[in-house]
Amino acid sequence: MLEYAKEPFTDEQSLSVLNTYVRAWFTKNFGELTPPQKYSFKLISEKKNVLITAPTGSGKTMSAFLSIVSRLFDYSLEGKLENKIYCIYVSPLRALNNDIYRNLTKPLDEIYEMIKKAKGVKIIKENIRQVTIGVRTGDTTQAERQKMLAHPPNILVTTPESLAILLNSQKFVEHMLSTEFFIIDEMHELANNKRGVHLSLSIERLQEMANDRFARVGLGATLYPLEEGAKYLVGYKGEEPNDCVIVDASWSKKLDVSTISPVDDLIYTPDEKIEDETYKILDKAINASKTTLIFTNTRSGTERVVFNLKKRFKYDEDIAAHHGSLSRESRMEVEEMLKKGSLKCAVSSTSLELGVDIGSIETVIQLGSPKSVTRAVQRIGRAGHSFKSVAKGRVLVLNRDDLVECTIMLDAALKRHLDSFTVPKNALDVLAQQMIGMSLTKKWGVDEAYQVVKRAYAYHNLPRPDFDALIKYLAGKYVGLESRRIYGKIWYDEEEKTFGKRGKLAKAIYMMNLGTIPDEIAIGVIMKEDGKWIGNIQEEFLTKLTQGDIFTLGGRLYRFEYARGMKCYVTKADAKSPTIPPWFSEQLPLSFELANEIGNFRRDFSKIVEKGIHRTIGRQSHNFTSKIPDEAQEYLDKLPMGDNAKIAMYNYFLEQLLFAKYVPSSELMLIEYTRDLDEDKYYLIFHSLYGKRVNDTLARAFGIEMADELDTDLGVMLNDNGFMLVFDQDPKLNASKIDKLIARTVKSDIETSIKKNIRNTELMRRKFRHVAGRSFMILKNYKGFKMGVGRQQVNSQIILKAVEQIDKNFPLVRETYREILNDVMDLPRAKEILKMLDDRDLKYKFIETPFSSPFAHNLITFGHADAVMMKEKHMYLQELHKKVMKKIGG
Repeated sequence: MLEYAKEPFTDEQSLSVLNTYVRAWFTKNFGELTPPQKYSFKLISEKKNVLITAPTGSGKTMSAFLSIVSRLFDYSLEGKLENKIYCIYVSPLRALNNDIYRNLTKPLDEIYEMIKKAKGVKIIKENIRQVTIGVRTGDTTQAERQKMLAHPPNILVTTPESLAILLNSQKFVEHMLSTEFFIIDEMHELANNKRGVHLSLSIERLQEMANDRFARVGLGATLYPLEEGAKYLVGYKGEEPNDCVIVDASWSKKLDVSTISPVDDLIYTPDEKIEDETYKILDKAINASKTTLIFTNTRSGTERVVFNLKKRFKYDEDIAAHHGSLSRESRMEVEEMLKKGSLKCAVSSTSLELGVDIGSIETVIQLGSPKSVTRAVQRIGRAGHSFKSVAKGRVLVLNRDDLVECTIMLDAALKRHLDSFTVPKNALDVLAQQMIGMSLTKKWGVDEAYQVVKRAYAYHNLPRPDFDALIKYLAGKYVGLESRRIYGKIWYDEEEKTFGKRGKLAKAIYMMNLGTIPDEIAIGVIMKEDGKWIGNIQEEFLTKLTQGDIFTLGGRLYRFEYARGMKCYVTKADAKSPTIPPWFSEQLPLSFELANEIGNFRRDFSKIVEKGIHRTIGRQSHNFTSKIPDEAQEYLDKLPMGDNAKIAMYNYFLEQLLFAKYVPSSELMLIEYTRDLDEDKYYLIFHSLYGKRVNDTLARAFGIEMADELDTDLGVMLNDNGFMLVFDQDPKLNASKIDKLIARTVKSDIETSIKKNIRNTELMRRKFRHVAGRSFMILKNYKGFKMGVGRQQVNSQIILKAVEQIDKNFPLVRETYREILNDVMDLPRAKEILKMLDDRDLKYKFIETPFSSPFAHNLITFGHADAVMMKEKHMYLQELHKKVMKKIGG
């Protein structure tokens, strides 16, 4: 049963469960209990499954560990602490694991010293053992691993991948069988992807092997819905989830947030002026705070910001970049500088948004939209390191869609709304990999293995035919696979219904190929003088470099000298203009929940603007109005935004209403038929504010129907706010034709048609390579040889064609479609939208316009992004806007 913790325990109730020495250490070092600790100390001491959600700086780590540490010191004082593992801690980040090791080592040492110095300890002090902690990750040396095998730590800190390896290490796993507690940190970063699914199966496998039930503790800063997180954490017993107490302290830290526009006119202000004002705002914020953390959404953006701040304001070593393409040493150097307070500002893409200890941050600035309320709260929550601090965050926006999006995002955060996450269900590639791991440990009955798998929430509803089909693949029972050099991974006795290890190399193959994160191509950047690794660039960028070119990496400039194989050799460069590496980071999609919040705001605010339209006609085009009508001003004053932002937002809605008469919202899908300014393209624009994942699905559904009707090819462009179908010739559309298009699409089998549509795309080929790698259909490492990504891709395309000929419902092909339709796209929610259209719960309105309406401008200009430079793109946007203003008399 899942239940919420109601009233917190008193401090005395919480502290009374602790060992005398542990309690003394805690009260000496901490003045009071934080909100999550008022629940967790007692609950965890009772070995209950507990899910704790609380912001950064609220003492989550101590919430999870202190009762466990207390129990282990009890064992020590009783002479019962053995040379084995009692607690396993897993996080997605190796850097976070190292933090936990450092942060726990000090209290463990101090408590041990307190006990040794105490009077009246009943047993001989020499027999009191220290509670030990150890880290096992991919960075752990062979010597450290051997030492850990001989002397296992009482608290093991590890990652999902290393845990999977340890489960199949016959000697080491013996030390894990007495595990009493299992902690998962940063659950919001694990539970919503295949890496987390893999971990959940590892936990169930460990529980199956363990001597007794262990308590599970989950930690996260931003989890919603909490029931989904709890089910992921504890798994199922029969048809019901195991017991779990949910401690919700999510909002125990106050927020001080606002959206800022650098100028009041985001259309006609020159790019140089917008950029200047943006960097002035950043410089002012940095100087006003002890430490500032700036988030961009791309690694190239991070490099650009660091370079410009240093160039414009003469910052030197007190500002630094931090992102995933920098070397581990470079990242750790930045983290240490932040902890010591010696860094004035750090700029990051995503790498500092998780719970790595970076000391006290005073202000967080987000450049552009982070695309979800949850991510915004996670990032801004890095400010104010103690639980009583206020998290101060500012979001800087550079276009009008971002302005609306970010303002409503921050308003949702203040209202304590979060985006929901879902656990991927029945991922067959992950299951295939784990079943190979299971086969290495013993002879399994198929029914027995099926029941273990179904205990994990991600596989609770796994159909038995899917499980049996996977057994058939793993056992090599599909005729025709061996001719493609795809051999059985397990032995399987069809009469006994049992399976197990197959061949002498099975374990080596498993250990060298396990994991869920697909390989990516990257080029190492190496210093020519000393061979030091600096970071990575994309291979495609390397092909554009010639000797002497200058680029920036880690906020520093380097001169390209030459390349050898997969390495790029450089020397330091001074006083040269850089070329920013194009990291090709995919922009994060707008969350469906935030899209709905924005849709509701559009609905409500457009009604208010409509009332005051007659008072605003006749303003100058480049400054449409600087005086907002009272009712609209009162409404906007309630939102977390600056004055420039209010003026820009009001004008945006006013222009849309005057030009198109309608504002698309959560209750109205506006369908706009228009043409390009050059009159060589025709656009059918669906103003569908549902985020890119849903819009990708809808665009394909409507595009397929339209292409079939017109018997022609058409282009598709999409973003978070909508999608458009692009025609080379006038399709002569009207309201009647759109009605028929809607009617056909809502009644069609969009799943089947989209599967057919994506079969021959690069998306399908790439995703099948990932699935084939996870399920060991393609072995990335075999007998000491590593297969490159290029070769993996070629092989996977050959295999895909082969398995489709063998069985159209081959389990790994079905998994590829499942991942694309449910994890990349959002088929279930797209079906919901179509049903709402069919049931008339969502209205639509068709309009024809001589050129696109203001709410379509970002989508229209996005379509020009590949064809024109950014400055020309801005000029095109201005030209569109001038035509709009001329038409509405502005």
